[in-house]
Amino acid sequence: MKIVKTGWRPGAAAGGAVPEGGLLVSVTDFTAARATDLPGIARAGFRLRRAWPSLDGAVGMWLWTIPHRRRTGSVAIWRDTAAMHAFVGLPEHVAIMRHYRERGTTRAGTWTVSHVDPDRIWTDAEAVLLQRGAPGPDRD
Repeated sequence: MKIVKTGWRPGAAAGGAVPEGGLLVSVTDFTAARATDLPGIARAGFRLRRAWPSLDGAVGMWLWTIPHRRRTGSVAIWRDTAAMHAFVGLPEHVAIMRHYRERGTTRAGTWTVSHVDPDRIWTDAEAVLLQRGAPGPDRD
């Protein structure tokens, strides 16, 4: 099974100091009940991605999909939990979630890292997504 992903998209907090508790990595995994919903989900994801460089506390992110499995989601690095929660509460994000909530299933998980290493973070996230296992790696 191959994951198709976007390029790394740095955010407003890219290159900033790492907080004492580390950075938060969040992984979302939405499985659509119908393949016909995937184009709309992709458009919505790319709209949110365009705003990424201006989001307070956003370090970097990827969008990803496994189209033949009707799965899609994001891997995002945040300065802290508060930044992630601020994004989750954005009206645009809330509207998307409400629109698609009943059209599939969502899984999400988080873990912390001590520094930004996009290659390693993606590798760990990909392993979680392909195994559909625990929410994150148990190593840093």
